[in-house]
Amino acid sequence: MSLAVGLLLGAALIGSLRLSNLFGGGPDPESIAAASLQSVREQARLTPLTARFVAVVTSSQNRFGLTAEKTLIMPGMVRYEIDLAKLQQRDLSWDPDKRTLRVTLPPLELSNPQVELNELREYGGGGVLTALTNAEDRLDLANRQRGQQGLIRQAREALPMRLARDAAKRAVERSFAMPLKAAGLDAEVVARFPDEGKRDPSFLDRSRRIEDVLNERRQAP
Repeated sequence: MSLAVGLLLGAALIGSLRLSNLFGGGPDPESIAAASLQSVREQARLTPLTARFVAVVTSSQNRFGLTAEKTLIMPGMVRYEIDLAKLQQRDLSWDPDKRTLRVTLPPLELSNPQVELNELREYGGGGVLTALTNAEDRLDLANRQRGQQGLIRQAREALPMRLARDAAKRAVERSFAMPLKAAGLDAEVVARFPDEGKRDPSFLDRSRRIEDVLNERRQAP
């Protein structure tokens, strides 16, 4: 998706940038970034990663001295998403010294697991207890709830979260970098999540938010 966004932005911007060069102006990274932002926001949601997990859970019921137990194997898909519509101009900052555009991304969101119903497997039972009571229904409900929780818990583990975050950053960086490159600008794009920015806030001292730059230009005589 991001590659298509970058290509469209590059094609749209090249013409206007060439015209500005003819009249003595040069490509303006802040203006290009602002135009890129609008196009990226219109893409709504980015899904940088979809991962498959398998939860194995066991539940038991004890009544009247009898025990019933069932094990459920539940595969499911989880999508890692970013709501690009939440990106604002204040989330962009331009460092003219390092020629670097920095983008602060919205938080990563996880979809509800999409359970592969045809792949569900159940084992065990309760014999007399399940025949005389609703123990089997209770076991099925408990297993399915715990299975969903298990899928989400696996999806939130460090490795898949890191893979999803890295993929999201690369996709957004490409979407902003391609128009800059098409305009002939040698600039780097660095995407970060908010918690990453907090660990390394020093770049804020060197960068100017695109929002502030554009506001200054509007107010200039």
